[in-house]
Amino acid sequence: MTSPDRAADAGTADPVGSSRRSKITPEREQEFYDAVLDQLRECGYDAVTMEGVASTTRCSKSTLYRQWKTKPQFVAAALRANRCVRFAGIDTGTLAGDLREAARAAGEWSTRDSMLVQALSHAVLQDEDLRSALREALVEPETRALDDLVERGVARGEIAADHPATRFITAQLMGVVRARPVLEGKQADEEYLSEFVEACLLPALGLTRPT
Repeated sequence: MTSPDRAADAGTADPVGSSRRSKITPEREQEFYDAVLDQLRECGYDAVTMEGVASTTRCSKSTLYRQWKTKPQFVAAALRANRCVRFAGIDTGTLAGDLREAARAAGEWSTRDSMLVQALSHAVLQDEDLRSALREALVEPETRALDDLVERGVARGEIAADHPATRFITAQLMGVVRARPVLEGKQADEEYLSEFVEACLLPALGLTRPT
């Protein structure tokens, strides 16, 4: 039996666009977003089409065009809707412990996010809204969260506020996540990132490695 949401999707007559838009529930909207992001990871940006997403989600193509108008707008909306602070809640009581937890957290999602960044790498150069959406979804939340870890370490007196290495922590950790697939053809998994923190970040900050 067809659900009310899917029945609404399937319709084509719609004299009032705003009324039509209101029939898409948040759950159905998220289903569209998940579908377009999955296709991005699997096929790349150029291969993603409104027709393909409509087929995957069993809705009419006109439903998507009424809601988002263009593919770039649709992808940007999906990115913003899936904004997630991966490092939220990390607070072990020490900066070293927080960075180790951040490495483990980053290793858990690095594959999916790296695939998404790679899929959009060229498109974001052509579309400012896509570029902004990518930063809002995957870059800025992580940067702020990592900056918070460092600020707590400074407040606890673990490192000096003017320590020269602090400004490079985010760039190093996130750079390794993005760069390893390109340099070595492998994802920056939890084991790799944990080793990186122990061998590079902690020594640079002057923090003692565990015995």
